[in-house]
Amino acid sequence: MASPDNIIVGSHVWIEDPGVAWIDGEVFQISRHQVHVRTTNGKTVVANISKVFPKDTEAPPGGVDDMTKLSYLHEPGVLQNLATRYELNEIYTYTGNILIAVNPFQRLPHLYDTHMMEQYKGATFGELSPHVFAVADVAYRAMINEGKSNSILVSGESGAGKTETTKLLMRYLAYLGGRSAIEGRTVEQQVLESNPVLEAFGNAKTVRNNNSSRFGKFVEIQFDKNGRISGAAIRTYLLERSRVCQINDPERNYHCFYLLCAAPHEDIKKYNLGSPNSFHYLNQSKCVKLDGVDDVEEYIAIRRAMDIVGISEQEQEAIFRVVAAILHLGNVDFAKGPEIDSSVIKDEKSRFHLNMTAQLLMCDAQGLENALIKRVMVTPEEIITRTLDPASAIVSRDGLAKTIYSRLFDWLVEKINVSIGQDPDSKHLIGVLDIYGFESFKCNSFEQFCINFTNEKLQQHFNQHVFKMEQEEYTKEEINWSYIEFIDNQDVLDLIEKVHEKLT
Repeated sequence: MASPDNIIVGSHVWIEDPGVAWIDGEVFQISRHQVHVRTTNGKTVVANISKVFPKDTEAPPGGVDDMTKLSYLHEPGVLQNLATRYELNEIYTYTGNILIAVNPFQRLPHLYDTHMMEQYKGATFGELSPHVFAVADVAYRAMINEGKSNSILVSGESGAGKTETTKLLMRYLAYLGGRSAIEGRTVEQQVLESNPVLEAFGNAKTVRNNNSSRFGKFVEIQFDKNGRISGAAIRTYLLERSRVCQINDPERNYHCFYLLCAAPHEDIKKYNLGSPNSFHYLNQSKCVKLDGVDDVEEYIAIRRAMDIVGISEQEQEAIFRVVAAILHLGNVDFAKGPEIDSSVIKDEKSRFHLNMTAQLLMCDAQGLENALIKRVMVTPEEIITRTLDPASAIVSRDGLAKTIYSRLFDWLVEKINVSIGQDPDSKHLIGVLDIYGFESFKCNSFEQFCINFTNEKLQQHFNQHVFKMEQEEYTKEEINWSYIEFIDNQDVLDLIEKVHEKLT
């Protein structure tokens, strides 16, 4: 990377711009540490020389497919290369053995058909254009040739396309290691078929993404000694439980709630449902419908998907009974009771929703009411029951809703895993980690804190392999090189982990 000493009058450079992030121009004056640049859009900008980066005027007009070939590997150089390739519909670019994917926000079926899979099968990495199939092929060849299990990390911000990329990786691995179905569906088909069910109960509309995964997913694809898929398991973690009770406009709750509200009339009548706007857990946001999505069709599709993954009709009824119960539970409100710090069910409307919740959960209505408005503490000497004020009763109600939904999600994952089947004699596995996006809000929930912490731990793992170890190797071999600056939050992670150790 060039140093500020290389920048002279006449140099072509990149300089920060509030509208387009970086803009190129030519240096026409340097006064001490200040650089005067005439940009290509006719502006004159002055900046500190440390904030100005050299531009490669000899870069290929179509960009480079591997960014290690760039003369200057700095932020504006990288972004310009990605933008140039994106304009040519090249959404994939390598940086060494890392694949960068830029979401095209459209379907590109020609990129992922069987002909394309055949092209990348066994090809040397880097021999063909950058592609997600090439990454999966490297993992598979290493497993076959070196007997090593591997994991592929799919990371990025919310809405970057991680979940779609994960599906493509699994499809390609199924193409390499799949077997023709002799009896029923193959393992790889079952893994792919489970996606709609997990998405209905684990995905939601966020500000950035209409189908954002609100949980992390690690798919273990197991192989036998011949390199054929023999089993699989899905591990999930960090489900965003708070979304069940609290959503911000214009986001939505989990898809399944809206799908159930769009169910056929007989189901609506059976569960005593209305429009999403009639439920507190859904009407906190004005966004109810998704553009281009028919919730009626989606409900029918999700019931079909449940059939395919082995969830019986009786179990499906139980699942949607629980989903409906959570909606009714959210409409149970409280008023001040006759005693200090006590509560009662607010009105007849709340009483109706309480009774519906109890009916759907198949529990005693009075017992449910007591659980919401009272707290029971067990001590070595006695059992103490104390009443809760209305605000505390709402916290109790929401806590119950979140726990029920979380248990339902865990049960679904376990049911899918049993249906798919794991291979206890598997020799190797390839894992695909779909970690959901790092986001930072003005007010971050504890769950978002955990999500961001997980992402930072993965970033450290990435840094360790890509930057730290490589730079240590250069130093050891006394190679003349320029140190690459990167944000290292290891100190912050150490602090959080030390605090956690003290608390536990």
